[in-house]
Amino acid sequence: MKGWTASDIPDQTGRTAVVTGANSGLGYVTARELARHGAHVVLACRDAARGKAAEERIRAQAPGAAVRVAPLDLADLASVRDFAAGYEGDRLDLLINNAGVMALPYRRTADGFETQFGVNHLGHFALTGLLLPRLLEAGPGARVVTVSSFMHMLGTVDPGDLNMERKYRRWVAYARSKSANLLFTHELAHRLRAADAHLVAAAAHPGYASTNLQTAAAKMEGRRATERFMEIGNRFFAGTPEQGAQPTLYAATGPDVHQDDFFGPPLQGLRPGSPVRSARARWTLSDKAARGLWAASERLTGVRYDALGG
Repeated sequence: MKGWTASDIPDQTGRTAVVTGANSGLGYVTARELARHGAHVVLACRDAARGKAAEERIRAQAPGAAVRVAPLDLADLASVRDFAAGYEGDRLDLLINNAGVMALPYRRTADGFETQFGVNHLGHFALTGLLLPRLLEAGPGARVVTVSSFMHMLGTVDPGDLNMERKYRRWVAYARSKSANLLFTHELAHRLRAADAHLVAAAAHPGYASTNLQTAAAKMEGRRATERFMEIGNRFFAGTPEQGAQPTLYAATGPDVHQDDFFGPPLQGLRPGSPVRSARARWTLSDKAARGLWAASERLTGVRYDALGG
């Protein structure tokens, strides 16, 4: 993968991709580049107006792109079910679980889950399970790519306190949700291997990329000094969204991607560059922890992966 960039994405004509959170940042770039290379891309967005604006920008930047917007709120399992039930199309080759929230004050989703765990992990767990039959039907080349973060190194999932009700710390909650992304990928990869499925489950992280994630919480709480600090970091130290999206795009389309691979930028995101296999915390490779989180996720969402034998 040395020297790999988005220009190396192979022809995606005839393939369909769903990208969550595609209206801005990494999701927008991921959707645009897949569409630029011929894929039909569904922009799964919580805000319909922003999704439509992203669709128009993609059409302007990639003439002839096949894109459409579909409503999806990962903080509401009813919305996730509606999206899956209303999915239009005969096939689905790529599911990019990109959307996420970061370091928010304590909030709960529509279903009562701590928001970071609910959106970053449980929403995507449910979405993947509900779309799984279509992904399995797509055959060789189909992939589920879940976007984690190198910040997952700050904390693993606590099975006794999934919603962090004992003591909420926003950055630890974020880290746990990103560890959950990797545990989900680990267990999904295990189940796909056992089923001898062509579908590949991989993960990626952008390193430090300039997106609106860094400033969203500060804006929500009116913390202008923190917002300004994050803006300065984005401007002078972060990579661009184009650079940050490269590991995701490689995981989705690269030639050397295997079950449970985890890609990121060189030097763990300290500088942008072509994607490489990334280091990950040892707890994200724990079979026991992955199985436990999977069972809890099925119970909390009501979604079972029956297509893989339960």
